Amino acid sequence: MFERILLVEDEANSRKGLTQFLQALDYDVITAANGVEALELFKKESPDLVISDIRMPEMDGVTLLENLKSESSSAKVILLTAYGSVDDAVKAMKKGAFYYLTKPVNLEELEFLVKKAFSSHQLEEENKELKQELFNERFFQGKLIAQSTKMKELLKTVDKIAQSNASVLIEGESGTGKELIARRIHELSPRRQHPFIAVHCAALTETLLSSELFGHEKGAFTGATDRKKGRFERAHMGSLFLDEIGEISKDTQVKLLRVLQEGEFETVGGTKTIKVDVRLIAATNKTLLDEVHEQKFREDLYYRINVIYLKVPPLRERKEDIPPLVEAFIRQYASSNAKKIEGIEKHALEILTQYDWPGNIRELKNIIERMIVLSSGVKLTPEQIPEDIRQGKLLSRTNDVSQGVIKITDLEKDLIKKALQETKGNKSLAAEKLGISRRTLYRKIEEYNLF
Repeated sequence: MFERILLVEDEANSRKGLTQFLQALDYDVITAANGVEALELFKKESPDLVISDIRMPEMDGVTLLENLKSESSSAKVILLTAYGSVDDAVKAMKKGAFYYLTKPVNLEELEFLVKKAFSSHQLEEENKELKQELFNERFFQGKLIAQSTKMKELLKTVDKIAQSNASVLIEGESGTGKELIARRIHELSPRRQHPFIAVHCAALTETLLSSELFGHEKGAFTGATDRKKGRFERAHMGSLFLDEIGEISKDTQVKLLRVLQEGEFETVGGTKTIKVDVRLIAATNKTLLDEVHEQKFREDLYYRINVIYLKVPPLRERKEDIPPLVEAFIRQYASSNAKKIEGIEKHALEILTQYDWPGNIRELKNIIERMIVLSSGVKLTPEQIPEDIRQGKLLSRTNDVSQGVIKITDLEKDLIKKALQETKGNKSLAAEKLGISRRTLYRKIEEYNLF
């Protein structure tokens, strides 16, 4: 794995010696002979760390630091200074320098500081991601609720396999909590101190997905104005979660297979080989083996990711989980909406428990939030439940399925039509309501001729 360092040193021999030392530590090093040149390189190459001498012609290291901080407040800069100008270095620390070293440079100290700078940068990135996850309320309190036998058995398996490095394939309908399972695997694994990086494959075009996974160099394609690290590189020593992996193209499948086999890749538009150590956890709402048989998914990649297989049951098959889920969502959304709600009436909970929840936990969560927003009392009531759920329309239709009255495809088609009607044709809202990606919705619309 290559971290990019910009080394700024006006003395040629020192520049050459430090470059060779840093490259031997597996860092990607670009160099500049003065501050002006360094500032231009910083704008073009977006290095992860800058190591700069203080005393230089044209622009000194402190002025360079100020300019770099103007470009990027998160820029990490280590300054090199002669003994006589330590005061300048201390002043620079107050202006945002990461640290300083006196010259001649002690190489062991330099190696230590560089590693410290990168670990600090990684921690900042992880904190940003964690804050974003909490802001998005991607999961409730980080807990998996499991009262049902099926979920308890699944979690026992998860806890067993978490300690290994084996790739995991999680299958289950949309909204069943596959990402929560993936996070639990990571959090119980030896990799828990390193990043958990998630990618939702169906939400990205092929070009964007390739860039997200493997990163790109500046100018690799239209709009690539800077170098960007990919998710594989960011997940080094941690876990990478690929959601809806069944949606990726054949070309991306080939690239993914190579990373899993060799542990290396090149960025889009790049030539350097980047080595990574990543545990892959993949999820799909399809039966991926069917996709293999239909030649939509590579067989070799399927067996590479399906070392450990987990099947998450839909909510209709684990109805014992509905009451504690309802209780958890009430606590969450009552708090976020500043409502004093103590619980839910018994009959209302019975209605929710009888319903088959085609959108699974995601749909249940949305309904509880809606009920809380509309509530004016201290308990949620049956009247606040949407009419179709209250009347058990979906339940009666699904019972008909078991009697052979309708086909699954007819039920799916009706649900999509209903979602499109309720959202007045807004496909993004309809996809969210159905608990599927917009890309999947477009495919289903085409499949059922719903234009």
